[in-house]
Amino acid sequence: MNRFWTVLAAAVLALSVAQTAAALDVRTAVLRIDYPQLAPISRYDLVPEDAGFAGAQLGLEDNATTGQFLGHTFENETVTTTPEEADAAFDALLADGHTLIVVMANAEDLLRLADRAGDGVLVVNATAVDNGLRGDQCRANVLHVAPSNAMLADAVAQYAVWKKWPRWFLIHGSNPPDQALADAYRASATKFGAQITEEREFEDTGGSRRTDSGHVLVQRQLPVFTQEAEEHDIVVTADRSDVFAPYVPYHLWTPRPTMGSSGLRPVTFHASHEAWGATQFQRRFEELTGRYVREDDYQVWLSLRVIGEAVTRASTVDPAELRDYILGDAFELAAFKGVAVTFRPWNGQLRQPILLYDGRITVSVSPQDGFLHQTSPLDTIGIDQPESTCTAFN
Repeated sequence: MNRFWTVLAAAVLALSVAQTAAALDVRTAVLRIDYPQLAPISRYDLVPEDAGFAGAQLGLEDNATTGQFLGHTFENETVTTTPEEADAAFDALLADGHTLIVVMANAEDLLRLADRAGDGVLVVNATAVDNGLRGDQCRANVLHVAPSNAMLADAVAQYAVWKKWPRWFLIHGSNPPDQALADAYRASATKFGAQITEEREFEDTGGSRRTDSGHVLVQRQLPVFTQEAEEHDIVVTADRSDVFAPYVPYHLWTPRPTMGSSGLRPVTFHASHEAWGATQFQRRFEELTGRYVREDDYQVWLSLRVIGEAVTRASTVDPAELRDYILGDAFELAAFKGVAVTFRPWNGQLRQPILLYDGRITVSVSPQDGFLHQTSPLDTIGIDQPESTCTAFN
């Protein structure tokens, strides 16, 4: 029944624009750069081979459902590559005529590929969270479906302040991505009136995180590491490298709620989320792939749906025209989060609610009630226009 209503809604949408629409062949690509990684702390976190690509498959199906009523055809190519071969793989997509490309890469590689693409290609960032991509390193041909570090940190900060937990003990890792996330939490604390009473760095010594005695070692280390901290209401962890944060809950010297990279985590989506019609999405994804959805799957799905919705509404496949429409006031897209998602025209960032997930349920959703904004409550999380250092979108 849910599938029926999805198809019916797509048909109604398609018929509403059919008078002016022309049949289009829409070609998209998803490029994923696979980086060397340590094995995850838990087997539950093993990365499937189709990470992200499974979301692309569902996104392609959803785009095709709408497209069939307009005579539009959609096809998508998925490419995996190593960092060393990324430029060649990207150039091959360009040579094949691809101008709508979703990229799963770190910030450095994303920027380089976007510069190689030039103005005639629309690049959608599905995974990189660095604030600089939305700031002084922004590119006019890049849209960001992945949330920024600022959005994720603000989502946590709003909930902590709403709960009247303003005093934070910040523990961050020693690697650059950890430091960048810690910077975001510092900025969020200032933004929402919280106080970081103490900071400590957990050094990544490069040892094995998955050994028979690993939990025993951490059980002895972390209580000592966290003892005699200044008075605090919560512990905030910034650990992009996944070195220590999963061990923090239940291993603290002073028992406190944990938020950030462990405990209550900010995520774009997770497999138990069922509100706002998400159950239908979850079931279709699981039937298609035989596994639960991950954040990268959702973000790639959403990236392709952004393109598909823009093609349907604007009746074009021209990258520049699609970009202008997506950044305009007319664009919006349902994303199973209770409100339509839109883009910030000053830096190309997708506005979206952030789910706060405890490993089993959605505990809350930010932005929180009571945080007001003159334009959109969604702009209370992330880089607002007065704070933006992006000039490429002016």
